[in-house]
Amino acid sequence: MSNIIEVKELQKSFGSLDVLKKVTFSVQPGEAVAVIGPSGSGKSTMLRSLVHLEDITGGSIYINGKTLVENGKYVNGADIRSITATMGMVFQHFNLFPHLTVRGNLELAPRTLKRESIKEITARSMDLLTKVGLADKADVYPSTLSGGQKQRVAIARALMLNPDILLFDEPTSALDPELTGEVLRVIRQLAEEHMTMIIVTHEMNFARDVADRVIFMDNGEIAESGTPEEIFNNPKLERTRMFLSRE
Repeated sequence: MSNIIEVKELQKSFGSLDVLKKVTFSVQPGEAVAVIGPSGSGKSTMLRSLVHLEDITGGSIYINGKTLVENGKYVNGADIRSITATMGMVFQHFNLFPHLTVRGNLELAPRTLKRESIKEITARSMDLLTKVGLADKADVYPSTLSGGQKQRVAIARALMLNPDILLFDEPTSALDPELTGEVLRVIRQLAEEHMTMIIVTHEMNFARDVADRVIFMDNGEIAESGTPEEIFNNPKLERTRMFLSRE
């Protein structure tokens, strides 16, 4: 099976600070990969670089067999847009538009792209809101929702353009603990449906239960990677053990 994401020797520097140091990994279609590690280890920067929210300094990224950037050189703008359009991103802080209803948030991008009829878009937005348990909130504004509900809307919105890949950047870190479960349930359901996902998370139990593979990042590099069983029960490195003992 060919990899849907291929990252080779990814480097990112801010001035003299190396944030990513030759990060190399791949993801297969349908695989759920959890990325764990201490704050400042480069997890979010790595994730954001996959959708070109960060420019990289060196290395290569291939998505669905297409080159996004090779040896630090990006393809043209139109190709960047078509490649990144195959990915959905869910952020820590929801990023919903406050002046649009819940359904309006979901339908904005597909209506703008005009690839299908309004009827089809509306049907899909309601299907997705039903999937995340929020069909009854279609016509309310984000300000009336809890954090967990906002994040579930953000996940539904990311699914509206039928992405091949979903990226999650600490999807529960802005939530109260009692609201975390409802978001993780939606992500777990997507994993069961074999959605290709990379999830940067500090929820260790969730990473253990849901991920097919766990990547431990530390100090801008992938320190080790393996099945949840290998990483959580039998880590090879002392720094992995130290990190997990603190979490």
